[in-house]
Amino acid sequence: MEPEIYNKLHAEGYISDSSFEKIRQKHLHKLFSVHWELKTLLYLGVMLLSGGLGILVYKNIDTIGHQAILAFIALVCIGCFAYCFKHKHPFGWGKVKSPNTGFDYILLLGSISMVSFVGYLQFQYQVFGLNYGMATFIPMLALFFIAYYFDHLGVLSMAIASLALWMGVSVTPKTLLAYGTFNNQQIIFTYVLFGAMLLVAAYLTQRFDIKKHFKFTYHHYGVHVAFISLLAGYFEYYDSPFYILWMAVVFALAVYVYRDAYKEKSFYFILLTILYSYFAIACILSRMLYAALEGEAIYLLFLCFIASAIGLIILLININKKLKAA
Repeated sequence: MEPEIYNKLHAEGYISDSSFEKIRQKHLHKLFSVHWELKTLLYLGVMLLSGGLGILVYKNIDTIGHQAILAFIALVCIGCFAYCFKHKHPFGWGKVKSPNTGFDYILLLGSISMVSFVGYLQFQYQVFGLNYGMATFIPMLALFFIAYYFDHLGVLSMAIASLALWMGVSVTPKTLLAYGTFNNQQIIFTYVLFGAMLLVAAYLTQRFDIKKHFKFTYHHYGVHVAFISLLAGYFEYYDSPFYILWMAVVFALAVYVYRDAYKEKSFYFILLTILYSYFAIACILSRMLYAALEGEAIYLLFLCFIASAIGLIILLININKKLKAA
């Protein structure tokens, strides 16, 4: 109810002076939500607990013993999953809400413990022998199952990272942008394949309505990995006639992502598409001007970049306005 209604009811005598004063005080001191603050504290609590246990084990490995450590990690893992199986809502292919606030973080702790247990088991006892791929493949399958069964986006991100690890690459921003990451053709093609797999997963997730809200996570990683790996392929084949093919795929991907983003009214993915496309066009323009003007091209490039940056900002502002209007 609006405050004006209270004023009207008070004026007509339906609300006493004391009740009206209480209502007025309540509106003067409105409650504020601490939802995100609590979620942040819970998330930090899980991370600090996992990190603290790791440091404790590292410093006392000789006195605690490997069997005791494995038993403790297993108990934490079993306890977390036992709680989650007991309190979860029925499975559904749509979005399933968590039964309570702490559920997601207990599941996250259980998933981290499970991955730690398998990794520790392989490191200390070589249960998979020299087949290190199985040590990443099994946790990856488990994480994907957990993410879908319990409807958890955080575990889905862990599963995607495990998939990348199994393929021999990484999806962390530091690794993607580090010098020397894309230092051979095999790694570049692996990243391209990985990005394509994530984009296909995002498409199929929405196309067949299978956890449709997972699309953003797949699409987010897929867009970044695909664009960066394709641009890396362009520079790897810079002196080859095939360089134009890499740029052609970049622009084809840009068209696809842009159309999908405009359809979904997602300014974030439109922004990514325009920025990556801008970088690709700048690379081609720099190459053409340098080939035509050589040393004098540097001054012209500076002017082009200044003008294009202004145009880019205006373009983004107009697109944002159109999205809001739509």
